[in-house]
Amino acid sequence: MDDRRRQSLWRAVADDLGTPGQHDWAQQVCQLCVDEVDGIDGAALTLRATARAQDLLGASDDWAGLLDQQQYTLGEGPGVQAFEDTTAVLVDDLSCEEERWPGFADAAQAAGAGAVFAFPLRSGGIRVGTVTFYRRRPGPLTSGAAADATLLADLITLALLERAEHADRAGIDWIRNPGSYQDVNLATGMLAARLSIGLDDAFLRLRAHAFRQARPILDLARDVLTDRIDINELNE
Repeated sequence: MDDRRRQSLWRAVADDLGTPGQHDWAQQVCQLCVDEVDGIDGAALTLRATARAQDLLGASDDWAGLLDQQQYTLGEGPGVQAFEDTTAVLVDDLSCEEERWPGFADAAQAAGAGAVFAFPLRSGGIRVGTVTFYRRRPGPLTSGAAADATLLADLITLALLERAEHADRAGIDWIRNPGSYQDVNLATGMLAARLSIGLDDAFLRLRAHAFRQARPILDLARDVLTDRIDINELNE
C-alpha cells in the first residue's frame, strides 16, 4: 500500500473527523471503515481492558452496535477472541462457527450477519480494544479489503493512543460516551455488594440473566441501577 493511501486515511481518521474519544468521532470513523473497506456493511469500535471493562465507543449504525453488544453480553465472538489473542479473527461464514461461538453465531445470524472480521487495536504490548467489521452476506475479504482493514485498525490505534496521552496531560475524561458500558461496571458492583458475592460472580449473573431474557446486558444493568428489577431475581 502506497504512502499516499496511508496519509489520506490518517488525515480522515485523525484530523478530518474531530477529536478521538468523542462519540461522534467514533461513529464517523466506523462509517469511514464501511466506506473504505470493500464489501463491509457495518463497523463497531470497542475499547477493551478485561471481559468486564469495556466501552462501545461507537458504531456505524444501530445494527453494528447491536452485534457488538451481543458479543459483550454473551462473552464470546470474533471481537472477544481478537482482543484475547491479539490477532485478527476473520470469519467468512458465521454458520460454520456455531460450535466455536454457539450463542453469538446464532444471535448474529438472527440479526442478519453473515460474516465478521475483527481486528485488535494494539501497539507493541499495549492492547486498546478492537474494531470489528460486519457483513450481511457470507464470504471472505478480498486481499485489498483485508489490507485496508488492517491499516485502518493501525491508524485508529495510533489516534486513540495519541488522544489518550493528550487527555491524560489535560486531565480530560474522553472515554465516557452514550454507548459506554460503565453502567455495567456500576451494576456489577451494586449486585456484588447486595448479594455478598465477588465481582466476577456478579458479572456472570448479569450476563446469564441478560442471555436468558435475550436482551443486551447494558439494558439489564440500567434496570439494576434504577431499581426496575428485583435483585433477588439474579440471586441464583
